Amino acid sequence: MAGQAFKKFLPLFDRVLVERCVADTVTKGGIMIPEKAQGKVLQATVVAVGTGSKGKDGETRPVSVSVGEKVLLPEYGGTKVVLDDKDYFIFRDGDILGKYVD
Repeated sequence: MAGQAFKKFLPLFDRVLVERCVADTVTKGGIMIPEKAQGKVLQATVVAVGTGSKGKDGETRPVSVSVGEKVLLPEYGGTKVVLDDKDYFIFRDGDILGKYVD
């Protein structure tokens, strides 16, 4: 499913392709949350990473996250990419705020 889309697209350098998690549309009590009240989803799953950026010395610095990790994104930013009718976002490695540890 997801693997097919990424054979066609790979981020370059220190870019990270993520899929945002789905916003909660119903409360635990069963009340529907209107779209305007849901807020922006800041959690995402990494689906593809670039090779890393080159430092001043010419050495490649690897990306700090890997495929499958859950990360925390900034509220604004990222570039939207549509692959196989699904929305993904590209962020620079340095823009990602943190990653969730199990």
